[in-house]
Amino acid sequence: MAEDKLFVSFACQRCSQNLRLDESLHSFSEHTSAELNLPIHSNPDVDLESQATSFDHYVPPCRLSDSVNGANGFMLISDENEVDLLSHQFKVKAALFDTLSGNSNIDHPLCDECTDNLIEMLDQQLRITQEDYDDYNKYYKMLQNEKDEPKLNELEKELNDLKAEEERYLSELDALCKEEEEMRKAIDEQEAISKKIAQEEERYWKEYARHRRDFLMLEEEGRSMECQLNHANAQLDRLQRTNVFNATFHIWHMGHFGTINNFRLGRLPSAPVDWSEINAAWGQTALLLSALARKIDLIFKRYKLVPFGNHSHIVSLDEDKELPLYGSGGFKFMWDTKFDSGMVAFLDCLQQFQEKVEKLEKGNQAFCFPYRTNKGKIEDKDASYSIKIQLNSEEQWTKALKFMLTNLKWGLTWVSSQFNSDGEEILSSSDN
Repeated sequence: MAEDKLFVSFACQRCSQNLRLDESLHSFSEHTSAELNLPIHSNPDVDLESQATSFDHYVPPCRLSDSVNGANGFMLISDENEVDLLSHQFKVKAALFDTLSGNSNIDHPLCDECTDNLIEMLDQQLRITQEDYDDYNKYYKMLQNEKDEPKLNELEKELNDLKAEEERYLSELDALCKEEEEMRKAIDEQEAISKKIAQEEERYWKEYARHRRDFLMLEEEGRSMECQLNHANAQLDRLQRTNVFNATFHIWHMGHFGTINNFRLGRLPSAPVDWSEINAAWGQTALLLSALARKIDLIFKRYKLVPFGNHSHIVSLDEDKELPLYGSGGFKFMWDTKFDSGMVAFLDCLQQFQEKVEKLEKGNQAFCFPYRTNKGKIEDKDASYSIKIQLNSEEQWTKALKFMLTNLKWGLTWVSSQFNSDGEEILSSSDN
């Protein structure tokens, strides 16, 4: 694990990319060091640097052992106890590369690609040198084989021919130079055109990117609007399927009591319901019947419902007086009949509502209210129950109220079904 933490990073002296050195370079013997100090080539006049034309970026010579960071430097990733070991290894490798750089005109280290380029350049130089050597050697042997020295006149003639040929070549060279200049001008013109086209292309791509961004934004906005529309349609569908009356007026039962919006309507000796709860239930009942009557365009005869919370009442149009739909406690004597009169009037309004619904049904036997109402009483199959408190038991009064709420629930269901299936126009176009 300790060896994995030690890392010395050298940079290639040509392309400056980081190098990973072979493990064999961690140390070398004195014999190896002595061999490396020998000059690489015996002829100091050969300038490899001037021949290294394939090297695009020449890096000036440097001493790696004097560098501490940067492109030719090193990086330490170690604990405190590993610093000396890392510094020693760096010095050994830096000394190796300094020795190689000092004995040649090429700075070391080099990466694999740069090394291959160097070897290819040296091989090419070696082939050229070998060809020159072969030509010189061939000419030298030819001179040795010639017995007679060439005559001066022949040599002068040959020299004049060579000069004439040189002049011809020079004239051809001038013509080629002019042609090259013309070609360069043409190239410059084409490069200017190419540059202009590149600028146009860049402008086009910028416009394309801008339009593409606007298109994506609009497409995303369209998807967002589509999602919002789907959500709105889902909400609309849910709302259309929602029964407003059932959501607003929940009629149910709780034991012997009928309830509306969880308010019990009635009293029992075993369950004395508080009068504030009874009054609130009557207020909800009056509000429900008033809303149902408006939906079917029903105007009550003789009475007018006034929903007013736990102080709701009915106005008698014939006598022009208010009949309360709320009580203040206990069963009253016979002379205190206003509450009873109000409940009887409410039952009369409910009977008018039932008759209007049956008229709209036009004799359809598939729908009928479960209980009949008649002069302040609710009739069951076997008995009838008075809506009044006076001269009545709490059980009978509570049952009458429960049957009244049952009829209201049936009326609520009928009105809701009519409006859910056909809408207001069916009911508004019917006869009053």
